[in-house]
Amino acid sequence: MLLSLLQFNAAAVDIYVAINGADTNLGTKEKPLATLHSAIKKARELRRLKDPSIKDGIKIIMGKGVYRLDEPIMLRPEDSGTKDSPTEIIALQGEKAILSGGVKIKGWNKLNKIVPGLPKASLGKVWVADLPDFGGRDLQFRQLWVNDHKAIRAKNYNGEKMGRILSWDKKNQTCKIPIPKNIDLVNIKGMEMLIHQWWAIANLRVKSVKVVGNTAELSFMQPESRIQSEHPWPAPWISEKTGNSAFYLSNAIQFLDEPGEWFEDLQNHKLYYWPLASENILKADVVAPAFENLVKIEGTIDHPVSYVSFKNISFQHSTWLRPSQKGHVPHQAGMYMLDAYKLKTPGTSDKAALENQAWVGRPVAAIEVNYANNTSFESCRFEHLASTGLDFKKGTSDNKIAGNLFKDIGGAAILIGTFSDEATEVHLPYNPFDKREISTDDRIENNLITDVTNEDWGAVGIGAGYVRGIKIIHNEISDVSYSGISMGWGWTKSQNAMKNNTISANSIHHYGKHLYDVAGIYTLSAQPESVINENVIDSIYKAPYAHLPDHWFYLYTDEGSSHFTIKDNWTPTEKYLQNANGPDNLWENNGPKVALEVKQNAGLEEPFQYLLKEKSVYSNRGINTAEDKSVVFELIFKPNDLPGNNTLNAFAKENNLLPSAFYEWNNRLVIYTSSLKVESLQQTLKRLNASEIKLYDNLFYDFNREKNCGDQPVKEWDYIILSANLVKDEKMQREYLAYHQTQFEKWPEISKGFCNAEFQRLAIFKNERQLMLIISIPKGKKLDDLNPKTTENNPRVEEWNAIMKKYQEGIEGAKPGEVWVFFKPIA
Repeated sequence: MLLSLLQFNAAAVDIYVAINGADTNLGTKEKPLATLHSAIKKARELRRLKDPSIKDGIKIIMGKGVYRLDEPIMLRPEDSGTKDSPTEIIALQGEKAILSGGVKIKGWNKLNKIVPGLPKASLGKVWVADLPDFGGRDLQFRQLWVNDHKAIRAKNYNGEKMGRILSWDKKNQTCKIPIPKNIDLVNIKGMEMLIHQWWAIANLRVKSVKVVGNTAELSFMQPESRIQSEHPWPAPWISEKTGNSAFYLSNAIQFLDEPGEWFEDLQNHKLYYWPLASENILKADVVAPAFENLVKIEGTIDHPVSYVSFKNISFQHSTWLRPSQKGHVPHQAGMYMLDAYKLKTPGTSDKAALENQAWVGRPVAAIEVNYANNTSFESCRFEHLASTGLDFKKGTSDNKIAGNLFKDIGGAAILIGTFSDEATEVHLPYNPFDKREISTDDRIENNLITDVTNEDWGAVGIGAGYVRGIKIIHNEISDVSYSGISMGWGWTKSQNAMKNNTISANSIHHYGKHLYDVAGIYTLSAQPESVINENVIDSIYKAPYAHLPDHWFYLYTDEGSSHFTIKDNWTPTEKYLQNANGPDNLWENNGPKVALEVKQNAGLEEPFQYLLKEKSVYSNRGINTAEDKSVVFELIFKPNDLPGNNTLNAFAKENNLLPSAFYEWNNRLVIYTSSLKVESLQQTLKRLNASEIKLYDNLFYDFNREKNCGDQPVKEWDYIILSANLVKDEKMQREYLAYHQTQFEKWPEISKGFCNAEFQRLAIFKNERQLMLIISIPKGKKLDDLNPKTTENNPRVEEWNAIMKKYQEGIEGAKPGEVWVFFKPIA
């Protein structure tokens, strides 16, 4: 009887799998099975027969070694366990069981003959092997691992260097690039182009090349050619200031010109590789991926897969071939466009001003989960994977992803929740009638995510679509090409499936390696009752080809983001972006002054910190810093149209501002704030419906107590804000500025007067001919008491003031004879 031949404790069953096993065995420790497929089948039969041995569950125990798959592992509703009788697929502590979708490549020989196209300098250094047979044909692949290190698919620029496109012709769907030296591009077949565009890249298969003067004009295969030229966002970047979109060409033997590169010659059934100096190719472990899916957990909405877990299992060597078959033009977060174009007449039922439409597909994942609850992946390793690592796609609930390593992954480490079905336009809010479709109450915690998105640069560390009740907590994310965590989809303020989501206590650093319009944490759309708190975000790479070099952020609530509490997040500066947000976002206590305990507690908790030894080596390209300077916004309203205090207090909470930053005079409102908030406020201030918004960021005079008096400033300041105009005479305006440029040297008595009056800072900003004067004084003191001290025993100050009067006049609305008007604080 089967029961007597299986080991079990009490009423539990252990099924053993080993490299030296056989699927004709019984699955005991002494007679293990050879494949996980057979073990799952055996477990399924025990459950079908309601065998009493499984009362306390089934453990499938995998011995150490590499299990090369002949097909993806499938788990179906019939494989479900129960709360009291779960199914666990485990490797014992210290054992490394690897499920691999790869094929070993052997039979290497030194290339000793001339191969058409191969650079002469490479001859004698390149090795060749026959392509492995897979399903009766040559195995096609886009990745190659040598001794667990990803080799480089031959490309025309070495290292991290890229070229710049010269132009993009949308009408003819062509791109011009400089002609590479010593390479004839015209007759190359199978060549690809990777192009960097804003927050995504595109992989385009080159159809033909035409030489025009000293340029090469590329045309591309369909469907990517049409989509690439028709879609409006993100598009090729053309800029004299920051440079055009960067690119490189790949997949041609002509580019095989440095150690570590390889080329797959499908026409001649050969693989060429130039080994690194440290590699002995005859002894090397060379693996090419063969399967897109390694594991699929496939339930249905009425019959989900339940209570199945993986623990201490390694998943390696998945492939992804869509870019080689149809190209890859992503919309965002790695979701590729099936169709996309700009609307001639903007507007949809949900968004009156919407100007683009897009339908997207979802990249394949090594492990895909649909309609599953109470499953888990714990202490597993996800490595050497072509696209997404682990994807909980739809109808998932109460699942756990905890304590895993995600490393060397081409796309996202983890995706979860619906983004858009292929039949649904991406801007339409998702809110299904059957709520079981929504990924609900899943947990992602204590995972180390490092060196991911290393091929699809626009993918993210953790990407959550329309999710509900998700908890993303205590993860560490580093060395990613774009954003660390992205949560939300739809670009909409409308009600949708999302609510009650939490991103807390994560450590995110060394991100934005290639692309900007980026953040450590990025959100989209309305998500009531959602919280982003106590995260630590730091160290944004200096991306060498970013379209806008300053367009990087630590926190970024993008279009439609609403009903969030964003609180107690530590960042080096308050460089955040709120773009076209919805209502009721609360920003509170974020930035470098957050409590030290937050910084200490973020990231992996102590039992999982052993994973930190797996962190990748960071690039030496440098880390961005942001200079925190003062700026002034002035909003001019129609008479009697100035927003009330309640409106301004709500605006402050939603935009990471202190209520004390607001000042008013007549129909004008002033906000004295940080330059780090400029980009965000330029978006959000429009909501206050001012007739004019002016930015004062031209600081032409700056008295600083520490610098000019040699004193330490006091800890707390009050601000006095005044405004005046310069006279209309441009010559006199230049004289006024010249006086201030030389004041510290030629009129030192002025600084002495300011020092005597306890001024902490005195700054003057200019926009056209209007001036904004900010006087900073010790908190609680009055300007009327301090100002007379500037002239005390100091007649030169009175002389200065008399000279300045002829250059100044009152702004519109000032009383006759009134020059400087005082803005009073609102709070």
